[in-house]
Amino acid sequence: MPSSFTPGLPRRQALTLGAAGLAALAPGGGARAEAWPARPIRIVVPYAPGGTTDIAARLVGEQLSRRLGQPVVIENRPGANSILGAGVVASSPLDGYSFVMVIGAHAANATLFKGRLPFDPVADFAPVSHVVSAPLILAGSGKMRPRTLPELLAEAKAKPGALNFGSSGIGAAAHLTMEDLQARTGTRLVHVPYRGTQPALQDLIAGNISAMFDTYSTLRPQFEAGNARPLAIASAARPPFAPDIPTFAEAGVPDFVSSTWCLLLAPARTPPEIVRRVSTEIAAIVREPATVRNLEGMGFETVGGTPEEAGRFLEAEIARWAAVIRAANVQVE
Repeated sequence: MPSSFTPGLPRRQALTLGAAGLAALAPGGGARAEAWPARPIRIVVPYAPGGTTDIAARLVGEQLSRRLGQPVVIENRPGANSILGAGVVASSPLDGYSFVMVIGAHAANATLFKGRLPFDPVADFAPVSHVVSAPLILAGSGKMRPRTLPELLAEAKAKPGALNFGSSGIGAAAHLTMEDLQARTGTRLVHVPYRGTQPALQDLIAGNISAMFDTYSTLRPQFEAGNARPLAIASAARPPFAPDIPTFAEAGVPDFVSSTWCLLLAPARTPPEIVRRVSTEIAAIVREPATVRNLEGMGFETVGGTPEEAGRFLEAEIARWAAVIRAANVQVE
């Protein structure tokens, strides 16, 4: 977890937009409205370039640019478990030109930093689209004795605290998913948080940590090289891109589903016509066969859907991770 974030920043003041201004911005609302989009649109990615969120945003942004006839610029604003980037968009003008692509950390932050965020994770954003989900895979070190999920859980039960697991940081989906798994299976492993996925992955390869959750695209090269073993995938069924990896239900842990995901948000009170237009375009993009192939190749399952569905999904994720965080007493410094 980066240490550059200082909790307690003032929340942005609510902005209001009169009916005339809304009509001027909204498609079909007059001469100015017909021009939207009249200039480049930005999608803020609250992580460094090259990660799965960044790659997914660029893939979707390229297609969105083609459909809207304007450049879609991906702006990387990493820091503070996605808080910095999300804050940039929460305080942006309500004109339909700024969006943010958040992942599970945004939902976890609602509880981890409750009362200390510079924005409200729900009220200060307008959900646009649940773009994709990536089911998480539990990987075991290739140097570890347990070779299957039942063997790992049996050893963890027999020797509480003897095994450890890594994650990309406190509050990351990979961390909270393992906390959820421990609660469901009555096991206890020691958490070793890292500053990002790659350091954790290197220690998994070296055998310094026993296991870690991450996405298919991150773990596949290590599976192919024999440096790590796929123990189970946290999806309801085996996805097309990982047909040989058993689900947790198949490995003895029923109804265990967890993913990282990409959700596009706009500042609250962005004209709803613009939100709906972008959502509709994204839903079409993620149904295109070439896009589906590219995203599945990275371990994503395409979703799309309406703004209302995206909003319900976000609220459900916030509630889910709040329960895990409180039960495991997860805290950030």
